[in-house]
Amino acid sequence: MDDTQTFSHGDFSRGFSRFKGDGSISPEPSCVSMKSDQSMGEPVEFKGKRTSTDLSTFKSNLLKKFQCLYEGTAKKGNPTLLNEIYTELYITESESGEINRPLPGQDKPIRTVLTKGVAGIGKTVSVQKFILDWAEGKENQDVQLIFPLPFRELNLMKDKTLSLSGLLHVFFPETKEMEISSEEYKVLFIFDGLDECRLSLNFKSKVKLCNISESASVDVLLMNLIVGNLLPSALIWITSRPAAADLVPSECVHRVTENLLVQQ
Repeated sequence: MDDTQTFSHGDFSRGFSRFKGDGSISPEPSCVSMKSDQSMGEPVEFKGKRTSTDLSTFKSNLLKKFQCLYEGTAKKGNPTLLNEIYTELYITESESGEINRPLPGQDKPIRTVLTKGVAGIGKTVSVQKFILDWAEGKENQDVQLIFPLPFRELNLMKDKTLSLSGLLHVFFPETKEMEISSEEYKVLFIFDGLDECRLSLNFKSKVKLCNISESASVDVLLMNLIVGNLLPSALIWITSRPAAADLVPSECVHRVTENLLVQQ
């Protein structure tokens, strides 16, 4: 029996959470919403008081990080609460969304979703809103951990050699006591900005890692995570401008969506 975790069919981009259809929007393309069918169900609790405390700290830190947008760069501008200005994007399955679609009668788990969109369309902000809603306990509470790892920040680690658990501890120190390798927890990795990637993602590499404690270069870690050698039960969300979307082989992507601007 395949234990690979997946967002239920009808989840995001027909793979994570079914995107809300808006009656005011043309129903022609299949519209999808970031809200999971199970999103408001009871969250699975981590075992142990220490781990629960670490999880609360983890969510609190993400909330502080993503609750505001800033005018200007390097967070030097005036902060604005994201919830006050966020505009829902129209997200459709793109034509290439047919890749790896299961045949009728097959129940193929959807592990990896790639969201494409032109520059400035709001991919990063939609990621930020997704994380904020989760951290506030509003949506996708069936996911126990969300790890946002923007390629812009991962680029700074390209000369490092470390394990996946070590990489996560660098970005999220409060997770050191969490057993993220456990199959019973649903974990989502978000890789925003594939077009900004300066890592050598060689998906033909024969270097295979299956243990999150094994050390390697960051590009090898990411490749093995995306392919499913590392944490095969984890869920992956990648965002990219269209021109760079092919950096990840189609056989590694189970659903493709595209961000479109809602016409007011």
